[in-house]
Amino acid sequence: MNFSVFLHSILIVAEKNMRIYYFKGPVMVFGLLFPFLMFTAFFIGRSLDIKAFFPGFLGMMLFFTASSVGPLITPWEKREKTYERLISLPVILESIIAGDILAGAVFGFAISTVVFLICMIFIDLLVVDVIVLIIAMLLGSIAFAALGTLLASPTTDNPSNIMMLSSLIRLPLIFVSGIFIPLGDLSGWLFVLSSLSPLTYLVDLLNGAFGNSAFYPAWFDILVILAVIFVFVLLTKVIQRRNLVRGV
Repeated sequence: MNFSVFLHSILIVAEKNMRIYYFKGPVMVFGLLFPFLMFTAFFIGRSLDIKAFFPGFLGMMLFFTASSVGPLITPWEKREKTYERLISLPVILESIIAGDILAGAVFGFAISTVVFLICMIFIDLLVVDVIVLIIAMLLGSIAFAALGTLLASPTTDNPSNIMMLSSLIRLPLIFVSGIFIPLGDLSGWLFVLSSLSPLTYLVDLLNGAFGNSAFYPAWFDILVILAVIFVFVLLTKVIQRRNLVRGV
C-alpha cells in the first residue's frame, strides 16, 4: 500500500467514525457533560481562583473528550458485524487504528478549543505562550485519543464493558494528575503515582502556557507525551493484531 492510499484510508475511517459516533450517548456524557459537572462540583461553595485551576480544567476536558470516542468504536463495530467487513477491505490494521485515533483527536481538540474560547470571554485569562498552548492541545488530543483506542482493544463486542473499563482507568487518573492538587505539593507515593499519569504532563505544560508555575520544563513534558503516544499506539497495534490472528 503506497502512502497516498494509506493516508486516504485513514481519512475515510476517521470520517466514518466522526459521522457515526460523535453524537452517541456515551460520547456526549463522558466527553462533554461529565468533566464539566465534576469541575463545577469542585468549585461550588469554595473561594478558589478559577484562573489558577483553569489549565487543569482544560486538561481534564481534553482528556475526557479525546478519550471518549475510541472506547466506543471497536466494540460497536464488532457487535454490528461491520469490523470484519472493514478489515476485509483494502485497508490495513494501521489505517483503522490511525483513523480511530484521528477521530478522537479531532473531537477532543475541537471541543476543548470551543470551551477555551468561551472561557476567554468570561474569564480574564492570560496566555503567556501561544505556541506551547497549541502544541499541548495537539499532543494531548492525540495521546488521549490513542488511550481511548487502546481501551477499546480487548476482545469484547459489548460497548458497555469497554466504557466501564474506560471509567475505571480514566477516573483515578484525574485525581493523581495535578489538576486539583499542584504537583509541587505532592510527595512520596502520591508524587510517584502522579508521575505515572500522562495527564500530569499535559496539565504541567498547560500551566506553563498560561503563566502558572510549571513543575517540569516544557521540553520534558512534550517528550513524555510523545513517548506516551508511541507506547499507546504500539500496544493497540499489538493487541488488535493478536485478536485478528485469534479470530476475535
